[in-house]
Amino acid sequence: MENSQKIALIREETWLAQYEPQIQRRFDRYQEAIREIDDFSGNILEYASVHNFYGVHYEAWRKGWVYREWAPAATQLYFFGDFNDWDRSAHPMKKSGRGDWEIFLPFEQYKDSFTHGSKVKVHVIAENGALDRIPAYIRRVIQDEITHDVAGQLWFAESFKWTDHSFTTKNSLKQPLIYECHVGMSQEKLGVGTYQEFEELTLPRIKAAGYNTIQMMAVMEHPYYGSFGYHVSNFFAPTSRFGTPEELKSMINKAHEMGIAVVMDIVHSHAIKNVNEGLNEFDGSENQYFHPGDKGYHEAWDSKVFDYAKREVQQFLLSNIRYWLEEFHFDGFRFDGVTSIMYHHHGLFMDFDSVDLYFDENVDEDAVLYLQLANTLIHNLNPQNISIAEDMSGMPGLARPIADGGIGFDFRMAMGVPDFWIKTLKHKQDEEWDMFELWHQLTNRPQAERSIGYAESHDQALVGDQTLAFRLMKEDMYFSMSLLQQNLVVDRGIALHKLIRLITLTLGGEGYLNFIGNEFGHPDWVDFPREGNDWSHQYARRQWSLVDDPLLRYGQLDTWDKAIIKLATDYQLLASAPAVQLQLDPDKKILAYERSGLIFVFSFHPTESFFGLPIHIKDAGEYKILLNSDENKFSGFERLDSKVHYFTDEHQCIKLYVPNRTVLVLEKN
Repeated sequence: MENSQKIALIREETWLAQYEPQIQRRFDRYQEAIREIDDFSGNILEYASVHNFYGVHYEAWRKGWVYREWAPAATQLYFFGDFNDWDRSAHPMKKSGRGDWEIFLPFEQYKDSFTHGSKVKVHVIAENGALDRIPAYIRRVIQDEITHDVAGQLWFAESFKWTDHSFTTKNSLKQPLIYECHVGMSQEKLGVGTYQEFEELTLPRIKAAGYNTIQMMAVMEHPYYGSFGYHVSNFFAPTSRFGTPEELKSMINKAHEMGIAVVMDIVHSHAIKNVNEGLNEFDGSENQYFHPGDKGYHEAWDSKVFDYAKREVQQFLLSNIRYWLEEFHFDGFRFDGVTSIMYHHHGLFMDFDSVDLYFDENVDEDAVLYLQLANTLIHNLNPQNISIAEDMSGMPGLARPIADGGIGFDFRMAMGVPDFWIKTLKHKQDEEWDMFELWHQLTNRPQAERSIGYAESHDQALVGDQTLAFRLMKEDMYFSMSLLQQNLVVDRGIALHKLIRLITLTLGGEGYLNFIGNEFGHPDWVDFPREGNDWSHQYARRQWSLVDDPLLRYGQLDTWDKAIIKLATDYQLLASAPAVQLQLDPDKKILAYERSGLIFVFSFHPTESFFGLPIHIKDAGEYKILLNSDENKFSGFERLDSKVHYFTDEHQCIKLYVPNRTVLVLEKN
């Protein structure tokens, strides 16, 4: 094939030339899959609409409700619940030739018993016995607080009145400034937060902070709260522990009114193995939704692995995507565990230190195809929808268009950045920090793929790990954050916290992410109620009173975060071309660069300040300080006069006073 005919990923990334057959095959399989989908369903939108067929629906033309379930290996299904006094044998379902089961309930006969809020289950007789199950496409699931019994719940609420028709995600797509959050732990109370509380109390904080996108975790129903929402049982049910579906819709609608996009953390990488609540062995077989045997078990996560090659599984997952986008007006997804999806080994115990590992027999080509189809659907439904991949392997082309030979995500998470900060803080003294390594780690990414940079996410906040603030300040945070006292550990921690977050924001990607509360240095890890902590909510909440207290330094960190997010917004920093290095001094720990017309000068030196430090500027003229981390309002020491202007000399340098552990942002006057 001539070079001009090569797909863009090969043509532009010449280091992938030897893998052209694999990349071409990936593209060809996608095209063939689309042709088959078009032949089977007409188009991918229809292919992804089986949620409108399966589950419980009112059919006006038949004047009644129909419930359908796909369970090909089952011997018999019975629909039961409040409507028939929980009689497991009174309502048998009929099976079709392709493994679908169906029952029809006439309106006139059941209008007083088959009602909004009543509970239902399906009794499945199969090779694994006679078991009560939750319908696979159920829209709401509730758990009894005393018995912990789980049941599906009929939800026939009136249609929600959306007012977000004029909302657009153009700002989020251009440069996503993401506020990652969890509704349940978003309040200060010792309990589970609700959608309504989040709308009334937390959304205004996010708006004031300047973020343009929310990333919501733990939306899909999960029986164990402590799983952080990652052991999903009911894929079409928003978790009822936070409130009703209408309250979730109201929360999203309010975010849109505020100009904030809402991205959902979607878990298609695995599913809970529980038989009572989830999909596992639904029809009695182990390979209905999942791979059989060891291939269908995720050893690290103790969960089940989807068979992405199976048409019915593809339709289940793709319909799930369409459902959340259309029913709840989500603006896109952050796909969890993409590494686990793409490889048979799930990325476990792998360093991905060879390019061969991206294209060898351990790549699950069916799973990669599923991700391509998912991205096609997401963007066909609305070109402004956002898709983000969480992948630690570095798969080439992950965030490139499918037509280029990619997998089609809009962004990829820069997962190496927080790992770099953890390793640096754990294993190096301040004077050992390597400026060359810092620059490399924050800028070394595929130029044709957009990344979401972040210093820490929920992963770094979990119990057993430490937040950035706690890693910097340890227990001193609990006793020495008052404005009225001095503490060297806290001084160092706050200074570095500010520098790390700004340099990550401006160098680390084309988007940026912060986990709820970490912007002001929330002191505690996240630990959900469990037996090991006596079911305490102490660490499954956010202590907003800390940032609201004018006598504590948390508020000053929050002020800094607002300032840097505003800077990124006003100057479209992350939508601009990558930063250009101006100066790197390994001994002075100085790093200076230009991005979007602004000059950033970082000093990571632990003790020494520099007078008359020359910084070479490409554009001669007069410069003023736009942002200075040493200001008192940012918990600094006011060692600089921000009103002073600086002029380039005959060598086209400006000479600055740069205090230790400080960053200056300058703009041409």
